[in-house]
Amino acid sequence: MKEIYLDNSATTMAYPQVVDLVRKVMCQDYGNPSSMHRKGVEAEKYVKEAKERLAKLLKVEEKEIFFTSGGTESDNLALIGAARANMRRGKHLITTSIEHPAILNTMHYLEDEGFRVTFLPVDRYGRASLQALKEALCEETILVSMMYVNNEVGSVQPVQEAASLVKAYNKEILFHVDAVQGFGKYRIYPKRLKVDLLSLSGHKIHGPKGIGALYIGGHVKIQPIVFGGEQQKNIRSGTENVPGIAGLGLAAQMIYQDLDEKVNRMRALKQRFIEGVQRIPETTIHGLYDETSAPHIVSVGFAGIRSEVLLHALEDKGIYVSSGSACASNHPQISGVLKGIGAGQEFLDATLRFSMSEFTTAEEIDETLQTLYNIVPMLRRYTRR
Repeated sequence: MKEIYLDNSATTMAYPQVVDLVRKVMCQDYGNPSSMHRKGVEAEKYVKEAKERLAKLLKVEEKEIFFTSGGTESDNLALIGAARANMRRGKHLITTSIEHPAILNTMHYLEDEGFRVTFLPVDRYGRASLQALKEALCEETILVSMMYVNNEVGSVQPVQEAASLVKAYNKEILFHVDAVQGFGKYRIYPKRLKVDLLSLSGHKIHGPKGIGALYIGGHVKIQPIVFGGEQQKNIRSGTENVPGIAGLGLAAQMIYQDLDEKVNRMRALKQRFIEGVQRIPETTIHGLYDETSAPHIVSVGFAGIRSEVLLHALEDKGIYVSSGSACASNHPQISGVLKGIGAGQEFLDATLRFSMSEFTTAEEIDETLQTLYNIVPMLRRYTRR
């Protein structure tokens, strides 16, 4: 049975060239980059090259790139490290109500440490309220965190406007962006956006799992949260994951090659899918689905069918999708994002996320639609008996 993979917001298939490079580093150039002999020097070159590639894409300095175990650790380091390092100036933090669990749960942890957190509301399209941000800023505010693209409904946050608003109020307030879903879909330049900290992940851009990066502006005061051998300027200790770092660097370079063409293709497929799925009665598209939304994510509510039931029915046909954030999929619960945008009660536990990549084809979209046309009415009849 042919497989159709439409869960690319959860993870992506690695580029074959990335697989080859990772294998080469693991099996041939496997030295410790901290070692002084030739094997160590060879390994260090991969780390340096990956920094160069990321710094060039982000238009930042190489010394401002730090490697982590993934987007979650990057978010944790940015929030906890910056909050602790700047707490003498204040203990107020701001984020949005629809952030990834890596942000929300870290903010709750910081609340337990004595920080005060404001969670900004969003509109029905999943965009954070700039007015609420303006009203939340105060003398105690030291950090604001806002995602670039929402991982469930694909809303693009007003990052540039928000960062400008924050810096106009107080240029000392740090601005962090979780760009895990946006990197590789948009050209993101932290300095131009007035962003101080920015998180990335490898496995969302056809790179390896278990590797991420954090841009830390040279002026940012931050404390480490992992302690050890003082690698990476003592900001993130631990022997560098050289195969992962090399893979991340190559994947980042590759995904930005012909980016406009790739994004346009995904947008066309997204529109094709939306037009098709809207023919199914009692469905809704959550959030915006024009060019102001992410090119690769579609969140669809199917009234009368539980998400899990429809997900497994599609899986039986070889079609793989998600019922929300994969990072929370082992703990089924009503999506905070759907609640935040005011989704109808009938869709809170009846929504699936379809997410594409540059490898998705029109034939796969059409086959998925035909499968939905066949199984949705059947499942509704069975459910409503």
